[in-house]
Amino acid sequence: MMTRGATRMTRVVMGHMGPRYFSTTVLRNNPGTGVVGGVAAGLLHGFPANPSEKVAVTWVRHFSAMGSRSASTAALNDKQQEKESSDKKVENTATATAAVNGGVGKSVVSYWGVPPSKATKPDGTEWKWNCFRPWETYEADMSIDLTKHHAPVTFLDKFAYWTVKILRFPTDVFFQRRYGCRAMMLETVAAVPGMVGGMLLHCKSLRRFEQSGGWIKALLEEAENERMHLMTFMEVAKPNVYERALVFAVQGVFFNAYFAAYLISPKLAHRIVGYLEEEAVHSYTEFLKELDNGNIENVPAPAIAIDYWRLPKDATLRDVVLVVRADEAHHRDVNHYASDIHYQGQQLKDSPAPLGYH
Repeated sequence: MMTRGATRMTRVVMGHMGPRYFSTTVLRNNPGTGVVGGVAAGLLHGFPANPSEKVAVTWVRHFSAMGSRSASTAALNDKQQEKESSDKKVENTATATAAVNGGVGKSVVSYWGVPPSKATKPDGTEWKWNCFRPWETYEADMSIDLTKHHAPVTFLDKFAYWTVKILRFPTDVFFQRRYGCRAMMLETVAAVPGMVGGMLLHCKSLRRFEQSGGWIKALLEEAENERMHLMTFMEVAKPNVYERALVFAVQGVFFNAYFAAYLISPKLAHRIVGYLEEEAVHSYTEFLKELDNGNIENVPAPAIAIDYWRLPKDATLRDVVLVVRADEAHHRDVNHYASDIHYQGQQLKDSPAPLGYH
């Protein structure tokens, strides 16, 4: 009797719970299907199959219904609160973004609630550049010595020197005296070493659990400064299709070659960059001569250059070339200095990096 009672109770409960939670079909009372179908149908319609199942039927029906309703209500409330919170975040982000854009134009709606910061110039006017901020601007050091040259003595120095001289030959043939396009092409290459060196020093600092002496930041600042040179000359000289293709090819080759050189010998890599910057100083000096001779029109300076180098409002292209040349001279000195540190058997982390120029 106990076994039959337990079996019957199990059939009653499963007949009620199964169709309710594990099926989307509607049970119908079919006497030909046996006890389970009749009992389940009776449960769904509110009447038990026989008096002995009355207590179990009543408990199962009311408890399951009550639990389902309570769980559904709680879940619905949670979803409503989550939706209201999400809508509020989106509304706040959209409002903040629209405020940055002056209240008009396109706005970015972010679920994460990270609105863009609004920057202003010292005079209170709105800052319109997203690629750099007012606190990243600076005045170039125009008193820097442009005539410095590292005389190659060791084998690595001579290798670096003649490598740069060989690389300059195809550049002279391709661009000749088109110094606007030449400067643009030069900056696409000059912005690579700082990024590669900073990246490798960053990974080395992580592997060895040691500080970098500020050199990671110094090299990344150099890369960013060279990139800003490119953004400036993009406003002066528009590259055509084959020049863009040349940039792709040169950057792909130079990045990997410099990456391998820095892994093998950092002192050689920095010396190569030092000589590259010497050639850059020479190229910008020739650029200035063409401007002074009237062979290149001395157009007004791009707005991005005026804000980045804090130039006067009436600055011209000649003023831009002067500050860019000063930057290249500074990069020349930093990279020759880094190479000298390695030549003296020390690590870059042992000597503080020249930070604070940019």
